[in-house]
Parts: sequence; structure tokens; C-alpha cells
Amino acid sequence: MAQPPALWRALLPVVFLIAALSINVIGVFGDEALSGSNQFILLLSGAVAAAVGLLQGTSWKTIMEGIEHSIKATSGALVILLLIGSLAGTWMLSGIVPAMIYYGLDLLNPTIFLPATAIICALVSLATGSSWSTSATVGIALIGMGKAIGINEAFAAGSVISGAYFGDKLSPMSDTTNLAPAVAGTDLFTHIRYMLYTTLPAFIVALIIFTLMGLQQEATDSLERISVLQSELAQTFHLSPWLFLVPALVILLIVRKVPALPALLLGTLAGALFAFLFQGALLERIAGAPLDLAQGYRVIMNALTVSVNYPAQNPILQDLLTSGGMAGMLPTVWLILAAMVFGGVMEACGFLHTLSSALLRLARGTASLIATTAGTCLALNVTASDQYLAIVVPGRMYADAFRRRGLAPENLSRTLEDSGTVTSVLVPYNTCGAYQSTVLGVDTLAYLPYAFFNYLSPLFTLLYAILNYKIRRLARPAASGA
Repeated sequence: MAQPPALWRALLPVVFLIAALSINVIGVFGDEALSGSNQFILLLSGAVAAAVGLLQGTSWKTIMEGIEHSIKATSGALVILLLIGSLAGTWMLSGIVPAMIYYGLDLLNPTIFLPATAIICALVSLATGSSWSTSATVGIALIGMGKAIGINEAFAAGSVISGAYFGDKLSPMSDTTNLAPAVAGTDLFTHIRYMLYTTLPAFIVALIIFTLMGLQQEATDSLERISVLQSELAQTFHLSPWLFLVPALVILLIVRKVPALPALLLGTLAGALFAFLFQGALLERIAGAPLDLAQGYRVIMNALTVSVNYPAQNPILQDLLTSGGMAGMLPTVWLILAAMVFGGVMEACGFLHTLSSALLRLARGTASLIATTAGTCLALNVTASDQYLAIVVPGRMYADAFRRRGLAPENLSRTLEDSGTVTSVLVPYNTCGAYQSTVLGVDTLAYLPYAFFNYLSPLFTLLYAILNYKIRRLARPAASGA
């Protein structure tokens, strides 16, 4: 193209996307929009962008090359997501995740209910990589217990969400934690290590606030629900501290800077081995036949790839033990592919460059660039109602700007997570906000003031940018240019 497209052309697909997603999420599907309709809206928006691009002179070949390049950029993350599904399956079957939950619940003391709730949810979310499943299982139990001892349910929901999103942000099994570095151009474990600078202080401050809220009520029989949950966990699984050797191995590999794929694969295989070593009786109950090598192999392969039905009577425990294996990750993979099609067309047609150039005129320095990125993430959570878009679109828009300013890509990936992932749950009609409100039974606007971690996280990002603290530079800044 002889010159960049006009701003109004670049805005057309974005306006269409926002309008279509708003109708889709708010008007029709609600939190079920992620089941497929949002994916089609993304593809349709990509078609609108392609039509505008063709009318302005972009060739079809260029558009297709943009889509291919966009999808290729996330190919590693997509493979990791499938592997994470397998890891989650074997860690559940082997009793690793149930052991984390069992021992984590022992931390609960009604006199420090809120900080303990945040810590428990953080542990579960770290283990599962999902803030949604954490809230839908342990979160529900903790909300119920809080009600029983007279704790404001909005306080409890804020604590659940703070812990769940802390674990989600730092878990290598989280889809958003994989997506952000893939879009920004860094690797998973570099991203996680760099996020610790803002995430840990934000969580510590949140814990201090929860502690200072001073819940002083004494323990009552409200502990019964937790006790019942622990009892059935112990009846279903053979629980032992030795099970923590597997996550310790994965943590060691991360510290040793082993690439994500082999680290997660080893964690998956170790989980499968521990299922044989520790859960023989459970494998036999699931197989419904005397355990032999073939039956054990069948159960473990199902845990790796699809799902396993665990013999649990407690409905909370039944939800908690749900794991979809590799197949459970396919909806997220589908969504990412559709989002990258839209992003690829926008980039190939020059629309992202036009939009980022217009926004970057507001960014005069490092602090304003990071603030503009964070603001864009929040704006997309409010307008597009989807946390994945709040990561993918700004990531593609600002990646070149960060490189030209000599900023390492982990600065961008951290900003995307600190501002895109955690603020999605604060928007009532965002898929995350709608989901959490429905599951926990607490209105989004009610728990919003008490989800301290979720708005402290972007504030710490902005503070670090203003102070120029922990802002990693490239060894050699990228050359200036388009």
C-alpha cells in the first residue's frame, strides 16, 4: 500500500466487532457466548476487515499471509494448551490436585477467613490453571461457609476472586498466561517470572487489607461443609505429601529455565506414574474391573485426552474433580484461532498500524506507553466483553512500539495480564464478570470493591512504569520505523 489506511477504515471492523459481541453477549447468549458464538463473531469480523481491506487495495494473498503469520505466532501456545489439558487430567487422577485442595483447606481459620480464603483459592487456581473452576468449586463452598458465620458475601466473593485470579495469572496451566507471552513475543516462564514483580506485591497488599478487615467471629459448625469435603477427598484418593514431588519437579524445571513444552510433558508423565503408584484402588473403581496394565492404561489415557468420571457423592466434589483432558482445551484453542484470524487480517490490511499510531500519539514515554496499553486492555474488556480480545488485540497493536522503545517483550506481556486478564471479572457483562456473578451468587458490582487484587494489579504496573522500576530493556533496541 502506498500509504496507511485512513483511521475511519481501520475503525470499521473494530466497531463491528464490538457491536456484534455486545449483542451476542449482553443480548442473547450471556456467559454461554464462549461456547462458539463469539468465535464465529470473530471470524465474521475478520471477514468485514478483509472486505474493507480488499476495497482499499490489499490483495487476498496478503490477507491470507497475515492470517497464517498470526496463527503461527501462537502455535507454540496452542500445543502447550493441549498438553496442559493432559497435565491437568493426570494431576487430578494421581491425587496431586486433590491433595493440594485437602491440605489447603486445613489453612482455613474463621478468625482470618478472608486472607485464608484468598490463599486457598490461589493454591487451587495455581494447581488447576483456572479461576473459573476454582470459583465454581472451592469458591462456592467458601461463600457458603462465610454466610454461615455471618461474613458479608461480597467480602467473601472478593476474596475468592482475588485468590483465584492470582493463581490463574501465575499458573503455567492457565490459557491467558500462555496467550499473553505468545502474543507479546516472549516465552511462558520468562513471562511468569517477570509477572512476579507486580503480582506478588499486589496479592500481599490484598492479603493485608483482608486481614485488617478484622473478621473476629468464632468457629461454629459452619466448618462441617469443609470437613465433609475433606473426608470424601480422603475416601476417594490416597492422599500423601509425597504427591507434591511432582509439582515440585515442575517448579524446579521452571527455575532451571527448562522450556515449557518439555517441563509440562515431564510433569504430565510424572502425574501418570504417580496415578499408578498411589491411586491403584481408584483406577480399579473407575475401570470397573480388576486392574491390569491394559485397564490402567485405558483410564490414564482417558484422563490425558478426554475425561474421567470419579466416584464421588458430594456434588461440590463432583464439580471439583471435573477435568476434560486435551479435549477440554479445544474451546479455548478454537477461540484463540478465531481471534488470531481477526488480528491477522487487521494487521495485514494495515489497520492495527493505523490504530496503534493514533493511540501512540498519546504515548510520549515509557510510562505513557504502558498506561496506554493498560487502558486499551481495560477498554476492550468493557466494550468487547472478552478477556482474550483484551490480551490479543493490544498485544498485536503495541508489540512493535515496545520493541522500538527498546522495551523487552515481557514488559508488554506483563501489562497485558495485569490489565487484561484481571479486570475482565470487574465488568458485569463481560463473560468473566457474568460467569463469576452467576456462580458465586453475588452481583459483580457488589464484590467489585473487595476484589482488591484485581485492581491493585494494574495499579502496580502503572506505578512501576512511572517509577521506571523493573522495566527490562532490550540489549539492542529495535530500529525505528513503521
